[in-house]
Amino acid sequence: MIRVYLLAVAVGTSLFAAPAGEEVFKQRCAGCHEQNNTRIPSVEVLHRMPAARILRTLNWGVMGNVAYTMSIAEREAVASYLGTHDPPNPVPPAAFCADRAVRFATDAKAKSQPQWNGWSPSANNTRYQSTQAGGITIDGVQQLKLKWAFAYDGDTTAFAEPTILDGNLFTGSAGGVIHALDAKTGCIRWTYDAKGPVRASIRAVSRGKGYSLLFGDQLGWFYSLDAATGKELWKKKIDEHDAARLTGSPVEYEGTVFVPVASWEENRASSADYPCCTFRGGVAALRVRDGSVVWRTYTVDVPKQTGKLWGPSGAPVWSAPTLDVARGLLYVTTGDNYSPPATATSDAVLALDSKTGKIVWSRQLTPGDIFSGGCSRQEIACGPDFDFGSSAILVHSGNRDILLAGQKSGIVYGLDPMRKGEILWQIRVGKGSTNGGVQWGMAADGQNVYAAVSDLARARVQSNDPADLRTSNLDPNEGGGLYAIRIADGIKAWYAEPQHTCPAERPGCSPAQPAAVTVTPGIVFSGSVDGHMRAYSSEDGTILWDFDTAREYATVNGVKGRGGSIDGPGAVVVGGMVYVNSGYSRQNGTPGNVLLAFGTD
Repeated sequence: MIRVYLLAVAVGTSLFAAPAGEEVFKQRCAGCHEQNNTRIPSVEVLHRMPAARILRTLNWGVMGNVAYTMSIAEREAVASYLGTHDPPNPVPPAAFCADRAVRFATDAKAKSQPQWNGWSPSANNTRYQSTQAGGITIDGVQQLKLKWAFAYDGDTTAFAEPTILDGNLFTGSAGGVIHALDAKTGCIRWTYDAKGPVRASIRAVSRGKGYSLLFGDQLGWFYSLDAATGKELWKKKIDEHDAARLTGSPVEYEGTVFVPVASWEENRASSADYPCCTFRGGVAALRVRDGSVVWRTYTVDVPKQTGKLWGPSGAPVWSAPTLDVARGLLYVTTGDNYSPPATATSDAVLALDSKTGKIVWSRQLTPGDIFSGGCSRQEIACGPDFDFGSSAILVHSGNRDILLAGQKSGIVYGLDPMRKGEILWQIRVGKGSTNGGVQWGMAADGQNVYAAVSDLARARVQSNDPADLRTSNLDPNEGGGLYAIRIADGIKAWYAEPQHTCPAERPGCSPAQPAAVTVTPGIVFSGSVDGHMRAYSSEDGTILWDFDTAREYATVNGVKGRGGSIDGPGAVVVGGMVYVNSGYSRQNGTPGNVLLAFGTD
């Protein structure tokens, strides 16, 4: 029977009945929630909460660190057992626009207005916005002021980078709600409820007079919505593995959308009885019109059982693929393996044929990196956990193209796409660690590539309070910094030291800069775990503008809003506005739930 169960896990399905919610609660939750502690919701309180709210907390809320060792079915079962069938709090009527119609430009001149569509304004993932499209100058950036704040109701993390199209703003949330907002005022035009949390930025694809909105969620589902109405056009489960999640943003070309596939099986493996590990990273190519599969490429072979372990596994694709139209290639970066044997495709840059998905070449930059949350419990020799969490950037410099890749190892590489990713240059920018080096994304303006350094550091926490779920606290003096590196030769142009602004009384504060970087002529935007969003001079790294987002806000939708750590997505610059998410409860950061819009007029 055990062998049959393991086989079921390997193919991502279960041969058994759904778990009983009461039993899951007794095993996983009762130890805390049946205590007489005012900081922990009692069972009686939980029984009065909507099940949807409890599930949101388990999926990506304050209970996430505990719930990540649970299967999706277990989380759904315990939420259903504890909670009511009441819907979550409805959107306040005053939060909706007086005119709720979503309109798009129809003539050629109007269609040329500024946009930010998906992870980067361009498919080469430079995260570069021209002055014309961005509308922010060096003089203007110093005059930026908060125009409005929007709060994601009930969330403790704000991590979905918005897409801006024809004055409309589309964004997801940790609660799984897709919002269509007016980009100038923040009022709501429509909402849509996805099955799980939505971290990936949305890609809008033209379809005649309107657009389809394409995005994935943290439970492995991928969606297409009508941008005008929010009506679901189709949805598809990309990967049947229970731990599959879609964190990277999709890219589209000529009717095909490319979807990166990652997972949270690293966390599941922290349970000693978990059969580690069976997830296989990869990319799926779907037809935009109906979601049918064009091809599916995995980064590792089918896992086999050796002793109590399964492998190979892992090599997830966390970030947006990079399109090389001239060569017909799609570049993706991969994470580490979760279990032995190590593969040549982990911690690597891969080039895939965009028509067939065939791996044309692979350049591995950290061999033998096997890592999971339960290495010692699973008796696996842990590697350094040097994933690539950020996309490769394709740029032209001098007479050649160069692929730029930043790694959690703290090293930035310049690779030659004509020579199977041969290393042209490399430079160390950070110490590197599990949460170190380059985390979520660099930016490039043709002359320099800008790399923010995480190097998030922790200190152990000793607490007798069962309501305190932290096992560590962030070091307020370690991490951070921003580098400008010459693209042509990999030489450091300048370095901006980290800012140490953490108050002594605030846990979850750090100078680390894991968030993605954004660049517009003369200006580099970089956020940090201390909650600050800063604009630096691209000439010498001088700070031009600094806003501390970790505060309370009066929001345009009437929901209680507070900022916190900035992690994951970067600033979106378009049409004279700068949009920033604030709040990140994972990695012991400061929770928050706001999208902030800054302008100069």
